[in-house]
Amino acid sequence: MENNEMKIGAIYAGFSYLLWGILPVYWKFLDHVGSEEILANRIFWSFIFMFFLLAVSGKWRALSQNLKELVGNKKRLFALTAASLLISTNWFLYIWAVNTDQMIEASLGYYINPLVSVLLGMMVLKEKLSKIQYFSFGLAAIGVCIIAFSYGRFPWIAITLAVSFGLYGLAKKLLKVDSEIGLTMETMVVTPIAIGYLVFLTSNGTNAWLNEGIDTLLLLVGAGAATAVPLLYFAKGAQRIPLSMLGFLQYIAPTLTLLLGIFVSVNILWDCSY
Repeated sequence: MENNEMKIGAIYAGFSYLLWGILPVYWKFLDHVGSEEILANRIFWSFIFMFFLLAVSGKWRALSQNLKELVGNKKRLFALTAASLLISTNWFLYIWAVNTDQMIEASLGYYINPLVSVLLGMMVLKEKLSKIQYFSFGLAAIGVCIIAFSYGRFPWIAITLAVSFGLYGLAKKLLKVDSEIGLTMETMVVTPIAIGYLVFLTSNGTNAWLNEGIDTLLLLVGAGAATAVPLLYFAKGAQRIPLSMLGFLQYIAPTLTLLLGIFVSVNILWDCSY
């Protein structure tokens, strides 16, 4: 039964990384919208998406119960708040990197991220690695170091993306709630800030909803589902498999993003002679 759960978890996690790997194409269609505004829309429409998903699945009572339990559990409350802030930071920086043609450095961040996840799994959750996993981890670390040093400057975008998402995965492991309820609570924490920012943009007439065409509006609304669906599958996977295994699966997303960066973006990570 446990092995079956781990297989299901690996499938869920792998699918989430597949979606994340191709998601830069979606954000490229919104490169005429400011990164802050895209982030606010992602948060707001993700919350709306989760609101209706919980309504359809009949989990409102469970959400209410979890919120009551959080009030009396400082550890879980901290994990929820941390998860919300970490993923929001990750979202903003990733969108900004994609829309400023820095997709390759963004993909480097997600090559570093699995190493962060594996280390957190071993150091915080006391997870054990097999000899093959240690060997794979070592090879991956060497490869990432070579690429990072060849980049020519300190890859702060990559480092921030890696650490923020690695810590987000750890927070999800510690939170231990239903994936739909957990994501709803995470977006609930930062939705008031997102609404405030969107109201501010609307009041001074700079909101993309007002100044761009219907296609931009639909893309911004669709950002809710584009954000929530991969996170839901990630949460389902994170609940079933060790954080270290989650780390190894993460190479799916940056590989796809790297290919997109090479064939779609004009960025160059290293000289052609390398």
